[in-house]
Amino acid sequence: MKTEVRLAGTGGQGVILASVILAEAAVIEGRQVVQTQSYGPEARGGASKADVIISDQSILYPKCRKLDVLVCLSQQAADKYLSDLKHRGTAIIDQFHVRECPRAGAVCFPFSETSRNLLGRDLFTNIVMLGSLSRITSIVRLDSLKQATARRVPAAFLDTNARALDAGWQLAAPPQL
Repeated sequence: MKTEVRLAGTGGQGVILASVILAEAAVIEGRQVVQTQSYGPEARGGASKADVIISDQSILYPKCRKLDVLVCLSQQAADKYLSDLKHRGTAIIDQFHVRECPRAGAVCFPFSETSRNLLGRDLFTNIVMLGSLSRITSIVRLDSLKQATARRVPAAFLDTNARALDAGWQLAAPPQL
């Protein structure tokens, strides 16, 4: 099974790091992975996107054609990339930064607000999002994300990033009836 994922936002939101962590988590699980990235000339504030293709078989073409999953951390990303999502694809939206989602059925979460309120900074929004992405799509296991994150973030932030992943996982929990 092959899954095409795009993480999109603006520079400074950690989209590239999140895509690298997602790709590495898939590698930990023994899957085939291609990760590519693109960002505007501005270091912060410009458009940023990263694509990750995860497959159980060889990946013959390294670019996303039609997305299975699109994560939008900014309004600009939603406006620009929602048309690249498959008809039955999954759109995952940060409801703080994306106020107008032009696609019915999008899944909206307070990633930025959760990061700010629980962890004290927006800095961990991308990691909170990965926890939710894992739970919603089952594309990689939460434990694999924790291992990959531990390899990519400074040791001083390991505990905070683990808490961010857990918070994202809890955000995406099905509602209790």
